[in-house]
Amino acid sequence: MKKLVLILILLVFTFSFLTADVYIKQKTHTDAFKMMNQEQPAKDVISEQWIGDNKFASHSKDQSIIIDTNKKVLIMINHITKTYIFMTLPLDISKYMPEQIAQMMKQMMGNLAMTVKSTGETKMIGKWKCNRYDMTMTVMGMPMNLISWASTDVPFDWEKIGALMLESVAKIQMNLNEASINEMKKVKGYTIATEMTMNMMGAKMSVKMITLEISNKPAGPEVYSVPPGYTKKDKMSMEDMKK
Repeated sequence: MKKLVLILILLVFTFSFLTADVYIKQKTHTDAFKMMNQEQPAKDVISEQWIGDNKFASHSKDQSIIIDTNKKVLIMINHITKTYIFMTLPLDISKYMPEQIAQMMKQMMGNLAMTVKSTGETKMIGKWKCNRYDMTMTVMGMPMNLISWASTDVPFDWEKIGALMLESVAKIQMNLNEASINEMKKVKGYTIATEMTMNMMGAKMSVKMITLEISNKPAGPEVYSVPPGYTKKDKMSMEDMKK
């Protein structure tokens, strides 16, 4: 479940849409941590994002997420178990969780408070001039601090997806109030890098993401579709939640 929460948060901060396919390569590093007496080693994950005409796809070794705004669907794909789940937009992910987890998730994401501050600090990350935003979120009393480096100097329209993601994912799933929605709108540009620290269930977690490449590339039909031979599921299992 911890990975799912992090994925949703990072998706909200990194999506952008346009009418031509754009390829984005990112690296996410998670420091080692211990949760519920289980040691989790440090991990690096390379993800590839594709942005097309009303479509978005994020692919990594273990998991993929595909969004089709025309069909109002989000597809979550598990490459380890070779399964996938169709979720309708606007997203209420609790509908697709085991009952014993769904209520916990609603409590975690309910009454989430957020503040965003533009610091005025700028720096170059790769080829992109970025502005720093300091964010603070509180989920069930658990503090989460995130430094976001966003750039408007990218070769696509970064504004189009903002309203969509806030309405279809963040506002519904994270139960954000209007004050928090307005806070999120303070971030101007595409998120090039993030540094997130949080305490979850007594474990201190640190996650860093950096964009390595943004370019235009032709996307094959497999980019926005489920791989052949995968099995459709209606809900996530308890085993899925542990991964």
